[in-house]
Amino acid sequence: MQLQSKLPDVGTTIFAVMSKMALDHHAINLSQGFPDFPISDKLIQLVNKYMEAGKNQYAPMPGVPELRSAISKVIEDKYGYLPNPETEITVTAGATEAIYATLAALVNEGDEVILFDPAYDCYDPSIRLNGGIPIHLTLKQPDFSIDWNKVEESITHRTRVIMVNTPHNPSGAVLNHEDLKTLEELAIKHDLIVISDEVYEHIIFGHSHESALKYEGLSKRCVAIYSFGKTFHATGWKSGYIIAPDYLTKEIRKVHQFLVFSVNTPVQYALAEFLNDRENYIHISDMYEQKRNVFQEALKDSRFEVIPCHGTYFQLLSYKGISDLDDMSMAEKLTKGHKVASIPISVFYQNKQDDKLLRFCFAKNEDTLLKAADILCKI
Repeated sequence: MQLQSKLPDVGTTIFAVMSKMALDHHAINLSQGFPDFPISDKLIQLVNKYMEAGKNQYAPMPGVPELRSAISKVIEDKYGYLPNPETEITVTAGATEAIYATLAALVNEGDEVILFDPAYDCYDPSIRLNGGIPIHLTLKQPDFSIDWNKVEESITHRTRVIMVNTPHNPSGAVLNHEDLKTLEELAIKHDLIVISDEVYEHIIFGHSHESALKYEGLSKRCVAIYSFGKTFHATGWKSGYIIAPDYLTKEIRKVHQFLVFSVNTPVQYALAEFLNDRENYIHISDMYEQKRNVFQEALKDSRFEVIPCHGTYFQLLSYKGISDLDDMSMAEKLTKGHKVASIPISVFYQNKQDDKLLRFCFAKNEDTLLKAADILCKI
């Protein structure tokens, strides 16, 4: 049978490739973005509590009411925006499902979607699978900032969506107040939908997170996406949520119901109770900032250049002063020869731009970070 692939240029994601390589070669895995330390015992106990209480059948399609109510209160507390739990909040099977459901619901055949490279690898395929046309703009070096003049020049009558990601994976850059005001002005002027990937909202250093929901003009035309997996170190739970005005939520839920219908029920009840205590999430940035500082300090005598990291749990290192190898070859060499796995940044660019940068995940125990840094300092 002749099969025509919808994604002929897409292979196995780099995260799976590098994690397998790390496993095969017994390397320290700082490639894929998952913590190697346990999640809260209290949260585990709450999941068990609700399993024992019989909360094991399908949840309501938009999410259990208790969780949506808790999310609403958290968002109001953090950003001064009070989303309606019934009509503006949808619990999803992680941020990736949230992104896909949003694009499937809102992008029509031939619509253009502006995104910024280096971009998380699910954006482009999700756009194309739903008939959209990805318009890749490159973030400015060395700070990975957005050239807003270039953005406006790229907007056409077919542009429907702008996708932003702050704090930004893979660079660790963050958008500031001026960025969000400019985005708001452009979205209103050109009648655009904004998809704001904010999954690392609780992992930001020296700044307060500038959510799109803080801006009235954006909140009326924005889909903001969040991740409990990133926030509570439970990436395997695949739990996240979408906040969007009711007219967008209505369309997104039409798709969401046929992708997963609903999300793990006892986990939702557990998260709802866990969110009611601010102490369970307000110190997350402090914890990760400490890990970032430990990793950076341990690398100060290395030949790698440490790129500033303002958010996420990823640290970019430049190896320009060490090798002329392309970044994929360098990542393989480090994994196989030196037993430290990372992610090459060229994979996040449509044009495979190679700036000799590797991404290392510091969501690890400090012993793991120090061991990896010791190896890197000997290169």
